[in-house]
Amino acid sequence: MELKTITIENPDELNFILGHSHFIKTVEDIHEAIVCTVPNAKFGVAFCEASMECLVRHSGTDQEMIELAKKNAYALSAGHSFIIFMKDMFPINILNTIKNVPEVARIHCATANPVEVILAQTDLGRGILGVIDGFASKGIETEADIEKRKGFLRMIGYKQ
Repeated sequence: MELKTITIENPDELNFILGHSHFIKTVEDIHEAIVCTVPNAKFGVAFCEASMECLVRHSGTDQEMIELAKKNAYALSAGHSFIIFMKDMFPINILNTIKNVPEVARIHCATANPVEVILAQTDLGRGILGVIDGFASKGIETEADIEKRKGFLRMIGYKQ
């Protein structure tokens, strides 16, 4: 077994969701789930098929997001993994919907942070062991940090 680290390519710091599923119809079901939850959603999804042709299956509503999803999924080439890149929305808008897609088995991360994916590679293929999502903690928040956090959440419309 060989351990590998793959950095998710995300030049514009877009939000994305990385997860695992178990069936070829994943790409279509995720597409339908997103557009039913966020009308006019701009996204791309790619899914690494783990049997038969072992292709990266893809769909979406925004060609740039589709290309980014395909590129990253192929770099991972980890069976049954999927990645969704989105524009003008946040993972919180679709995360529960994605978790409720019947074939989705796990979410590894939902973020816009830099991400490294830790993979194991064997003679059979590749599997995701985990992710490094962002940076290590630098301290404990102060009262000023709390106020800043609360102000930010209100500024972006997630709190009143």
